[in-house]
Amino acid sequence: MSTVAEGAGLKIIGTDNFGRDHVADFLVADNVRNDYVGKIMVDALNASSSMTFFQLVPADYELSKGMEALV
Repeated sequence: MSTVAEGAGLKIIGTDNFGRDHVADFLVADNVRNDYVGKIMVDALNASSSMTFFQLVPADYELSKGMEALV
């Protein structure tokens, strides 16, 4: 059912919907068990927000620091 190895987990992050580099990513959920549950959560979050784009990423994904990384 899942394409992720047992124990590897996934993250749900929020990113700027307009792709602006100065806006930092943020963690919404960590240790999401599998793709199925993660996609349901991401679809529900994206349906309720226009300023933020939510996505499912691997557990080792590093969040963008936004403006902090640019200065």
